[in-house]
Amino acid sequence: MSSDMSSGLTPQAEADRRWLREAIELSRRCPPSGTAYSVGAIIVAGDGTRRADGYSRDADPHVHAEESALAALARSGPSHVDLAGATIYSSLEPCSSRRSRPRTCTHLILAAGIGRVVFALREPPLLADCHGAELLRQGGVEVVEIGDMARLVREVNAHLFTAQDG
Repeated sequence: MSSDMSSGLTPQAEADRRWLREAIELSRRCPPSGTAYSVGAIIVAGDGTRRADGYSRDADPHVHAEESALAALARSGPSHVDLAGATIYSSLEPCSSRRSRPRTCTHLILAAGIGRVVFALREPPLLADCHGAELLRQGGVEVVEIGDMARLVREVNAHLFTAQDG
């Protein structure tokens, strides 16, 4: 059995774990911040091809990972990707409240028409009160939480948890 417990899983579950692990690895590129999580996001088409990715603060100090990935997808030009069949993999639950932008990542995902969201860790209430998963489900999006990978997201963001715990 592999260390990420993926043996014996369905092909979809194995793909979800692989893409989510890649999103978590992207989050390690984030410039550090004491007031924001480090998050990675990848948009994958229904046929399994990577369409776009992004990470927190990759373009400016206020950009979120999902926002960055959606902007990268838009910049890639006209697309024939059925976003209803696409999945966005985000290391952290998409935000549902935001101070630095008029639209939250949850709202952007719903507006784009992405049909699935997979994440590892629900946003802890350290910085904001988040209800992204619930709002996405209410909007008809399939939401998958892979909680056994949450520790990896906590490791990337250890500086925030340590500051809160201390």
